[in-house]
Amino acid sequence: MTDPLGRPGPPVSRDAPFLRGFVGALGVLAAVAVALALEEAESSLVLILIAIVLALGLDPLVGWLAQHGVRRGRAVAGVAVALVLLLGAVVFVIADALRTQVTKFIDQAPHLVEDLRRNRTIAHLDAKYHVLTQLEHKLNSAQLGKTAIGGVFNVGLSVVNAFTSAVIVFVLAVYLLGDLPRIKRAMYSLAPASRRARVAKLGDEILRRVGGYVVGATLTALIAGTVTFVLLLSVGLGEFALPLALAVSLLDLVPLVGSVIGAALVTLVGFGTSLGVGIACLAVYLVYEPLEGYVIYPRMMRSSVQLPEYVTIIAVLVGGGIGGIVGALLALPFAAALTLLAQEVWVRRQDVS
Repeated sequence: MTDPLGRPGPPVSRDAPFLRGFVGALGVLAAVAVALALEEAESSLVLILIAIVLALGLDPLVGWLAQHGVRRGRAVAGVAVALVLLLGAVVFVIADALRTQVTKFIDQAPHLVEDLRRNRTIAHLDAKYHVLTQLEHKLNSAQLGKTAIGGVFNVGLSVVNAFTSAVIVFVLAVYLLGDLPRIKRAMYSLAPASRRARVAKLGDEILRRVGGYVVGATLTALIAGTVTFVLLLSVGLGEFALPLALAVSLLDLVPLVGSVIGAALVTLVGFGTSLGVGIACLAVYLVYEPLEGYVIYPRMMRSSVQLPEYVTIIAVLVGGGIGGIVGALLALPFAAALTLLAQEVWVRRQDVS
């Protein structure tokens, strides 16, 4: 039969240079688009990763309750409520102490300059550089109220943003925790049937180590808070012992800088009380901070995540260098997963090759 519009030619060869170049260009464009999308969604992805780690950290407690006859839904709800009450109590204690001290500072502010002028050294410096005069002028300035209101507004926005992120992470973690068994089954079902059992065992072990990381970090933070509590009681700062110990524990959960900020906060309070108390706090933390960073934390992670001490230190340093605080926070879970996969997959293949 004759085709009035002509006979179709042979199909274009897949080896044609034009087709290869076109497909390659599409692949590059797709990779660039994915990279840009990931960059735009970086903050959201960080919140998701933190929620996953938190859910895996709470899963052992939920599993323990489930083993004792509590339904998983009720166990998740109970753990979530307990966590909210605990964090609420901690925030209340810290906020109440902070409010009390700010109120005292505002009440005593007019007398501070005069008290400083009675000191001979400070009076001599003021006579030469007019430091107290400028400070008094700023305290009495009409711009002080505007500046303070602006600062409070900026701090308030930061607090609102942090609170919103915390709520998002908490709600997502609760949903993930409640549906974790089904999520694991769905992920394991993506593996071939012949390897599904081994993939499930490796996956469960990785998740167990991630949960162990959260437990180890929490125990390390509790140790730091206990040391702070005992220190403040021993130097006569019992009024600040509980709120500062709780603040140090919360800050200690932040890798790299959290423990340093907590130690600096307590030391400043000590120096604000007296020179001797400040020196005592500084001396204790100069001993404790290296001890925690290079002995307590690595050993805690060795027992909970099964990572050697040197791997823990290297992972935190590299993760902090790449991704800052979030990178240091997520470095150990990734290191634990990669170490397990290297031992059980790559090394075992090398042994039989």
